[in-house]
Amino acid sequence: MKEWNPMNKIEKVQRWLADNNEDVALISDPKTIQYLTTFYSDPAERVLMLVVFKNDDPFLFGPALETEAIKDTGWTSPVYGYLDHEDPWKMIADQISARHADTEKFAIEKAQLSVERLENLQQLFPNGDFSANLTPFIERMRLIKSADEIEKLKIAGKWDDFALQKGFEAVQAGKTEDQVAAVLQYALMQNGIMELSFPSLVQSAAHAAEPHGATSEKKIENNKLVLFDLGTVWQGYISDASRTIAVGKPDEKSMEIYKVCLEAQLTAQAAVKPGVTAAQLDKIARDVIAKAGYGEYFIHRLGHGMGMSEHEFPSIMEGNDMELQPGMCFSIEPGIYIPNVAGVRIEDCVHVTETGSEPFTHTTKELRYVEK
Repeated sequence: MKEWNPMNKIEKVQRWLADNNEDVALISDPKTIQYLTTFYSDPAERVLMLVVFKNDDPFLFGPALETEAIKDTGWTSPVYGYLDHEDPWKMIADQISARHADTEKFAIEKAQLSVERLENLQQLFPNGDFSANLTPFIERMRLIKSADEIEKLKIAGKWDDFALQKGFEAVQAGKTEDQVAAVLQYALMQNGIMELSFPSLVQSAAHAAEPHGATSEKKIENNKLVLFDLGTVWQGYISDASRTIAVGKPDEKSMEIYKVCLEAQLTAQAAVKPGVTAAQLDKIARDVIAKAGYGEYFIHRLGHGMGMSEHEFPSIMEGNDMELQPGMCFSIEPGIYIPNVAGVRIEDCVHVTETGSEPFTHTTKELRYVEK
């Protein structure tokens, strides 16, 4: 695969502007800025913006306290900073007008730019047309990962496997979910992995039937299942994996739904190859679960894109007829969630190869028993 440097990527944005008769792109999503420049910061209430012109050098604008950090990344185009008492929107507008006084057509990330911030820009450019949406183009740019990106995802996956193992070792009836999560997170920190792609999820027994629940002070019960869902970050790229293990000897219903979920996950993962559609892949897993009588308990899409962000384009779900292509990266995570009984989810993220796929995580999916 062809490697991209940041300027190659910005040139792609410039070509899109030219092809779509737009003057300038106003890029405000911190992850998009990181993808295009290598610089990442979550500015919170402050303003961080990458401004890309059709026929001129781009510039980065952000808090003055971050300008040196931007330069340290190797960014060679202009950088402008503002102090907290200054008006960032007027400063951005002045820089744009100084280069192209007649700028009128702006492309924005509609999925990210707030209404309040858009209104600030509209006041400064009363004749401006902000109708062009850059988000779909950026999604397509990020869709196919380069070899360098895939290598970073693989390393993040290795640390995910490490964290899962540490979490399994910490499981014990009577411990709280929080205590187990703390053990695996501390083990990562001891090895220099300071950032998680999302808060680690440890859920025991019926609590695992809440797929968007959170790790809690609930004590792990004997003879129940425990669900893990966690991810790490390596040089801006994330991992994401789910496993479910057994403490003691869970009841037959719990064991059955684990077996069905495992079959669905393995069957779908084995089916990944170029040309298969996202909808077909979702149906492959869903059919396994429905045939076993648990279709109503699989209540989310099969998977989501991943890379620099935890949830990226595309969704692996019904209705999405996008064909899989080499370099696409996404999760395969069927789940069965029976309220007041148990929840099971098993997940690997994979990248599509020329003939199939390869996972980023390799922790066994055979049911692990903890006798504690």
